[in-house]
Amino acid sequence: MKKVLILEDEASIRSFVVINLKRAGYTALEADTGEKALQLIAENPDIKVSILDIMLPDMDGFDVCRRIRATNAQMGIVMLTARAQEMDKVTGLMTGADDYITKPFSPAELVARIDALYRRIGDSREENPNEMVSGPFILNTKNRTLTKNGERIRITNVEYAIMKMFIENPDKAMSREEILANVWGKDYFGELKIVDVNIRRLRMKIEDDATNPAYITTVWGYGYKWSA
Repeated sequence: MKKVLILEDEASIRSFVVINLKRAGYTALEADTGEKALQLIAENPDIKVSILDIMLPDMDGFDVCRRIRATNAQMGIVMLTARAQEMDKVTGLMTGADDYITKPFSPAELVARIDALYRRIGDSREENPNEMVSGPFILNTKNRTLTKNGERIRITNVEYAIMKMFIENPDKAMSREEILANVWGKDYFGELKIVDVNIRRLRMKIEDDATNPAYITTVWGYGYKWSA
């Protein structure tokens, strides 16, 4: 059973999402407030993906995202944003979301995003138990954990995929398009901006000085390179 939580206070939008998720084979749990969403997550630890609206009656979706990430780094999180609210996209990603989708959105696009997150989460059961070492970092591909100088760094599934890609391609300049295809999939509908924001968020976790990165360096006008 593939469970997805949809947090949306507008009943018409929520019903639209639920119908399309059920058609795609998902079990949809509904919440119209942040507190109800957090309660459902506590009661259903097998929820793998959450869709969070930003504007809610009791708290905003960013707060819900932060509270989920405080205890669960592996859950896939998609933020629902309004088309004109550019900063909401960046803020959502920086608070721990894996992806965002703008309103209005098509059922096919939404299901494709959820499918991609579920595949990424499911990949963890297929990998061989081993460790990838790069400089002070050890990425464990069995339990999807990252340590730096022996200290654990909490990362999301997207950040894990980015780290794995970089460690597998040391000192290689990788374009934003290449990173997007590797991490989000070749059929991803979104914007290249999601690469930059996730790199920024990952730098804040792994770099000694995120404003002067030593490990993930920028290749201006092209993309990024991993050096360790």
